Amino acid sequence: MVSLGALWIPVLVSAVLVFVASSIIHMVLRYHNSDYTPLPDEDTLRQAIRSANPAPRQYIFPYAMDPKEMKSPEVQRKFVEGPVGVLTLRRPGPPVMGANLVQWFVFTLVVSFFIAYVAGHALSPGTEYLRVFQLVGAVGFLAYAAGQLPAAIWMGKPWSIAWKEVFDGLIYGLLTAGTFGWLWPR
Repeated sequence: MVSLGALWIPVLVSAVLVFVASSIIHMVLRYHNSDYTPLPDEDTLRQAIRSANPAPRQYIFPYAMDPKEMKSPEVQRKFVEGPVGVLTLRRPGPPVMGANLVQWFVFTLVVSFFIAYVAGHALSPGTEYLRVFQLVGAVGFLAYAAGQLPAAIWMGKPWSIAWKEVFDGLIYGLLTAGTFGWLWPR
């Protein structure tokens, strides 16, 4: 067993590397640019949403309170007519990139911390690089990638976008694995 205190350097370094890699993916490689497209007649839709004044939260439409209501002819008609979707609304105002980046970095720290927790309990000091890489890589991949798929399964997120996010998770998991393998206590 390896204490979490002995793993603070790989936790911090891997979080920084994942943060940098995600910045490169989104700002240099930009293969996520095609993930979002504009709505036709966006201004009319925005005005309709604004006039309804919904609170910032996640919405689904058509909405049915329970599964029995889903079977009603009225709700079935709404599904057939469309549109069918999930809508996430944020508070109005300009994007606050700094706050989002801080939250993302804290997330990478938390993920690396829990990866260290698992690896510290599963491996001993002096474990060879490849064994550390295998365990940490598997846990890192699951942490960064597996959570992307339920949105495609249940919410209709396009699979092409989900697979790109899984690919990102693979990169993040490999970076985390390499860092832990490199800095594992001897």
